[in-house]
Amino acid sequence: MTKDLKQMYKTVMDDHFTPAMEISFVDDKKRQTLFYEKVAWTIDGIQKGLRYGENPGQEAALYKLINGNLVLGDTQTIAAGKYMVSDIELLQSGKHPGKTNLTDADNALNILRYFSATPAVVIVKHNNPCGAAVADTLEAAYHNAYMADRVAAFGGCIALNRPIDKPTAQAIAQQYAEVVVAPDFEDGVVDILATRKNLRVIRIRNIEKLQTFIGERVVDFKSLIDGGIVAQWSFAPTTLSKSDMQIAQSEYKGKIYRVNREPTEKEYSDMLFGWLVESGITSNSVIYVKDGVTVGIGTGEQDRVGVAEIAVDKAYRKLMDRYSFERYQLPFNLLKDQDKIQEIKADVEAEKGGLIGSTMVSDAFFPFRDGIDVGLRQGVKSVIQPGGSMNDFEVIEACNENGATMVYTGQRSFKH
Repeated sequence: MTKDLKQMYKTVMDDHFTPAMEISFVDDKKRQTLFYEKVAWTIDGIQKGLRYGENPGQEAALYKLINGNLVLGDTQTIAAGKYMVSDIELLQSGKHPGKTNLTDADNALNILRYFSATPAVVIVKHNNPCGAAVADTLEAAYHNAYMADRVAAFGGCIALNRPIDKPTAQAIAQQYAEVVVAPDFEDGVVDILATRKNLRVIRIRNIEKLQTFIGERVVDFKSLIDGGIVAQWSFAPTTLSKSDMQIAQSEYKGKIYRVNREPTEKEYSDMLFGWLVESGITSNSVIYVKDGVTVGIGTGEQDRVGVAEIAVDKAYRKLMDRYSFERYQLPFNLLKDQDKIQEIKADVEAEKGGLIGSTMVSDAFFPFRDGIDVGLRQGVKSVIQPGGSMNDFEVIEACNENGATMVYTGQRSFKH
């Protein structure tokens, strides 16, 4: 008998998780307990929790912190009642959310919180951004984020930091996405988004207060194969402005090496944008940004040279797809006309995938200059990275040879 494989994705798991959960941290002097409550939504008159976990067949539950506040040393967790993703309001669901929908939304907001001053959009797929942009209008920010990687955005989570207006909603409704998250929706917008029947439309009013989550920490749990748990504080970037950056300088064998030029204001802006986007990307990562938009995103690789090369390759391929779609309304991989294919390839090659004048962002130092050389060969003119390698001097020399500038953050930004 033939198995209906599609049915696997339609199956809603039973939820045997308890309605409440408590986590206690205990030492000789005191017990600190965090109290959680399971979250459910009323959909078609029925209370439903998470659809399923990371894959069909895995039960899952969402819990929100309702009481308690953990203090360890000089750091404490976000106070109970300050909700974001764990207290979402479903305006339209079709299918109710699964675990990956919520973790994608969570990481999108994790990045979006740093860009409250201007309209910003982050599109996340499999817990990594595939496009992020800031712009003067929400519609422009969405367009730029979407076109940064139109292919990967298919079925992704779109998070916006402003109430969605009709032009932005119409643009979103032309694409296939699984989740849209925004602080609010102008009149008529939900009706426009409803043309995508299975789109989860989520309102989180606290998005307007996202900046208050900057620097706030939660306890990050990782479960091990044997049931053990690793607990750590969540990551909080300390480079939040131009003044937090250090012009690249290093001493080697008694000689001081320093980049020849300081960044321009535009380069500072792109470096800060890229560094904050990068904080939400799976390590080992290198990304390229330009004009407040991601150009190429490399994630989760084992070596820094390899991930720098992957991000370059993605920049070229995504720009080819963008040009094909804009000029001929076809994805590049479906374009058959050889003259058109060669025309697009030549244009993208001439522009080096849009990387000329871009900023290179690395979540850890470059152990050798071979990693940064990957970007410099493509026309990168500014770099932001933690610094601290024994070979920082040769990375500085690489920048000077190419007329590029570089700053250090003094903080590694790994995310696993």
